[in-house]
Amino acid sequence: MEFSSVNVGLASVVAIVVLIYAGTHIAIALGMVSFLGVWLLKGNVDVAFNLLSLAMADSVTDEAFATVPLFVMMGLVVSRCGLGRDVYDFGNTLFKEVRGGLGLATVAANAIFAAVTGSSIASASVFAKVAIPEMVRYRYGKRFAVGIVAGSSVLGMIIPPSTMLIIYAVVTEQSVGAMFLAGVLPGVLLSVAYCVAILLMVRFASGFVGGELSGHKRPPLSIVLKEGAAKLGPVLLLVSVVLGGIYGGILTPVESGAAGTVVAAIIGAVKGRLNFKAIWGALVDTGHITANILFLIIAASIYSRMMGIAGLPTLFGEWLGGVNMSLTSFMLLYVTLLLLLGTIIDTASIILIVVPLFLPALEPFGINLIWFGIITVVGAEIGLLTPPFGISCFVIKATIDDPSITLNDVFMGALPFAAVMLVVLALLIAFPQISLAFL
Repeated sequence: MEFSSVNVGLASVVAIVVLIYAGTHIAIALGMVSFLGVWLLKGNVDVAFNLLSLAMADSVTDEAFATVPLFVMMGLVVSRCGLGRDVYDFGNTLFKEVRGGLGLATVAANAIFAAVTGSSIASASVFAKVAIPEMVRYRYGKRFAVGIVAGSSVLGMIIPPSTMLIIYAVVTEQSVGAMFLAGVLPGVLLSVAYCVAILLMVRFASGFVGGELSGHKRPPLSIVLKEGAAKLGPVLLLVSVVLGGIYGGILTPVESGAAGTVVAAIIGAVKGRLNFKAIWGALVDTGHITANILFLIIAASIYSRMMGIAGLPTLFGEWLGGVNMSLTSFMLLYVTLLLLLGTIIDTASIILIVVPLFLPALEPFGINLIWFGIITVVGAEIGLLTPPFGISCFVIKATIDDPSITLNDVFMGALPFAAVMLVVLALLIAFPQISLAFL
């Protein structure tokens, strides 16, 4: 029996979505449907097996993928060193005399922490333990407290070194260093937007924010500088090694990840916070996370090849060209798809599923792939704050030890910050130079 390439391609997309909604693991859904799709298209199971083996070999041997376990390991070591708490404590010292100051401190701490972890999940778990109890103690609204932690945790996926930017670079064969450079200003812009939103909430929605001043005066400048050197010094050293090494042309992204991991371990050992058990736990978790990402990349690789055999990306690009869609309409369609998918699957899966489909359609518009990657990551990250998936919200709920805070509270608290992300996304689309300023 012969099957139309287009029909197989379309049926595969529908099947993947159905399997995901049914609770099937993303990698299994992608791999299984793609394998069957190639089998149907070629009528030969050996061809499907060969394509799967090629996808595995290409994914494992891609040097860019080696950055994933190294940066994941560095983030886990940093998390276990307690550097997130140090950064937050210093931020609290700076903003303690400002109404809503703990919220500002949380955003600032998350932005700095993101520059050494590259993980939203790590940020969410760390600051759920550090920031939320402190904000509740000072009578901040519980929804505001969990919302600002959830919202600012997404900075870990935008501010370099970001695992999502690495995955996008692997999929589109772009420079990891260029993606990191492009993520700097958007990350800073989102951090500033969150801070402005907090100040506006304090002014116009004080009931939602709540909070009271600590009653303690800010210490003298000499004490603040001494505390800053002690608590921010190790973090700034780590950032200098990792990002300075890449941007200075001294280290490749792979080498900077390895150097960062070693420096983070040394910092943890010097502070007396990193023992053999913590290191072993970080190694095991790195293996689990890396294996999960690798399986996703392998499955996405065979999926993109199956789609290429079916010709669906080419037909999709021709269809877009045939309807004379403007760049604005194209980006509106793309962002809408990102937001919808973000409610059910994680950012990595969105990148691996959607980007290969849209790549052939980008050429007529002359879209810069680096800028397109920033738009993709920011758009998909909004899904981390929205139900039913909202993985950052689930992590926060699972981490906090407060039964009075429900999952609904976490989602409702994160909603204003998801709206802020949407505004920032619109600015990034309207002004591509924000992402490309350092390139």
